Amino acid sequence: MKVSVEEVRLYEWPFKLRMPFRFGVITVTHGRQVVAHLRLRTEDGREGWGVAAESLGAKWFDKDPRWTDEQNLDQLRAALEIAVRLYRDGGARTPFAHFAENYAPQIEQCGRLGLNPLVACFGSALLDRAIMDAVCRIDGVSFWDAMRRNLAGIRAHPVAPDLKGVDFDTFLASLRPAHRIAVRHTVGLVDPISRAETRVGDGLPETLEEVVRVYGCRFYKLKVGGDVEADVARLREIASVLDRIEEPYYASLDGNEQYADAAGVLALWEAMERTPSLERLRRSILFIEQPIKRAAALEADIRALGAKRPVIIDESDGTLDAFPRAKALGYRGVSSKNCKGFYKSLLNLARCRLWGDGYFLSGEDLTTLAGVSVQQDLALVSLLGISHVERNGHHFVDGFSGRPAHEAEAFLAAHPDLYHRQDGKVRLRIEHGDLAIGSLACAGFATGAMPDFDAMEPMPRAKWPV
Repeated sequence: MKVSVEEVRLYEWPFKLRMPFRFGVITVTHGRQVVAHLRLRTEDGREGWGVAAESLGAKWFDKDPRWTDEQNLDQLRAALEIAVRLYRDGGARTPFAHFAENYAPQIEQCGRLGLNPLVACFGSALLDRAIMDAVCRIDGVSFWDAMRRNLAGIRAHPVAPDLKGVDFDTFLASLRPAHRIAVRHTVGLVDPISRAETRVGDGLPETLEEVVRVYGCRFYKLKVGGDVEADVARLREIASVLDRIEEPYYASLDGNEQYADAAGVLALWEAMERTPSLERLRRSILFIEQPIKRAAALEADIRALGAKRPVIIDESDGTLDAFPRAKALGYRGVSSKNCKGFYKSLLNLARCRLWGDGYFLSGEDLTTLAGVSVQQDLALVSLLGISHVERNGHHFVDGFSGRPAHEAEAFLAAHPDLYHRQDGKVRLRIEHGDLAIGSLACAGFATGAMPDFDAMEPMPRAKWPV
């Protein structure tokens, strides 16, 4: 199906975190989500609207200390503005062709403004999801069915020359999305472990101990900060809680680029090996996520570290050739995040199928909030066959906090397996550490309800370049 982008409306709304979240170099207490509402026209004259939503993240896409958090947000807005112009001027194309044909121009035009590829791809990623949502609604099919039938028109393309021999119709038809997925709970660098100095008191878990007891999670993502001694002390405190779980538990270590090189991360691992109280936690670790600063991450071989545990790239995954480049250095995996683009995730999964021998995708979060954002990300990771996914939006933002009550009720009615009413609020339903997501098999990109666009603000024009 070929479609043309007729109209794009961009909105924003602010949200507050119920407790501070520290990762890398930043502690987050509030944020903004951007929402794209897009109108398509098919070649035979049918029209439909699609939606996509994503948090605007400061100090993740671009960690240059020269820029303020607000300037980081303006970088992402500028990437969106460029993407809207390119997609609207592109005429009638398949959904995948809109992505593939605009990939190089998007990066080139953003580059002229000093925007790195990770920032640039944020703009395309949001529009690609809104396009796919509209296509699914026009045809009355779910995202899962649409992708397995390749309604997006994914084909071999020069943007990924290493995949020129892949039969994408067969590859996509082989995908088997599950209707249940495990939550990998994030433990941030300032999250309380056993005791909170101050209490939020909203009825939700606040300490790691409470998360274990209330949600019953079996998977955890542990942030480390780049100081071996401090990281080991923090991990010992975490292990004192997780080791009380009777059944097996699993974890990932997320370095968020806090180590200068692989030798520093290897020193952390060896310090963990010398610490008896970390034995069970260390054995539970499945992989290590982007521990090395992106300026150096793809410059040196990391096989010595990779021999301890598989290492994946996250922030270094800025371009479509990043995963093959990382593979040559000893990396085994790459993160899937909707903010980087769902086509990128699918292309990287095709690579894993080609390479075999333990190459994999992980599912990671960038504060995907209740509603459109978390649902579209869950639908993608399930399509990719990932059995557990980092989720942090439900822990740091209270359900639909900041949104109208009727919007929360609409999503609860459309997705009663994914949400529930608790203490008078609509919140994500986590039972025995899992999310039930069968209701995401609705017409559209995993969204059976629409957000209230009137309760949002138009996205402000980007004040970039500075």
